[in-house]
Amino acid sequence: MEKPVALGVDIGGSHITAALVDLETRTLVKDSIKRSPVNSQESKEVILSAWCDIINKAFKNIKNGARNVGIAMPGPFNYSEGISLIKDQEKFKSLYQINVKEELSERLDIPAEHIHFINDAAGFLQGEVFAGAAKGNASVLGLTLGTGLGSSLCLNYKAFDADLWNSEFLDGIAEDYLSTRWFVKRFNQLSGKVVAGVKELVEIVDTDHHATMVFMEFGYNLAQFLIPVIKQHKIDMVIVGGNIAQSFSAFAPELIATLKGNGVETEIKISELKEHAALIGAASCCDLSLT
Repeated sequence: MEKPVALGVDIGGSHITAALVDLETRTLVKDSIKRSPVNSQESKEVILSAWCDIINKAFKNIKNGARNVGIAMPGPFNYSEGISLIKDQEKFKSLYQINVKEELSERLDIPAEHIHFINDAAGFLQGEVFAGAAKGNASVLGLTLGTGLGSSLCLNYKAFDADLWNSEFLDGIAEDYLSTRWFVKRFNQLSGKVVAGVKELVEIVDTDHHATMVFMEFGYNLAQFLIPVIKQHKIDMVIVGGNIAQSFSAFAPELIATLKGNGVETEIKISELKEHAALIGAASCCDLSLT
């Protein structure tokens, strides 16, 4: 009997990554990852052709059985119908109101019902719930911290985009305080020095008290942001991913202390699957019992 395998695809503004996922073992199929840069400002034809090329390459070793694809895609996007609604961003303008599911179905010769879409932030969390740090947890909040703030909720084992990046927070919105640019700006305010990003601050956190202060302040801010969300949705675990998660040990003490000081005992964990989370999460959307 054929192993239950689906293709997970992660689409970003500058790349596409695809990999086969064994849905039985919940792991990537060895040596199946394919990745390619894609200019998201290109024409519809160029973008879709590049996507199809990688998807076909990733499927190359699947000789028999139905081909099933799960795609993690940034929004706004009609995920059930497969229609792109992205228009006011510097990416995928040529796909606005295009039924991407139908286009891919025709070009790949795959039935449309075998192609599934999930929000990219939700795909990250779905992967962690399906096979990673949040496996077996019903109520989970996922955060991807980096150049922007990605957020997703998983309630009853189903992840969806929480869209918290622009929620009101302190003197602005959440993303103003929970992204790379805040670290750069705040460190400059305190020290008068300029750094490129969080990685540089991690390197000096043990010797530069301004860097230490920035991480402590970030941990405190993150806790203040999390407390009402955790209480509202009765979250039992928070999964943190993205580039800033690599500096977790620098801001975790203040984050956890502030949560506990407010009576919140929710477990905070770093992503286990990292850049593979969205691939596995997207593939897990394929219900192979239907094929």
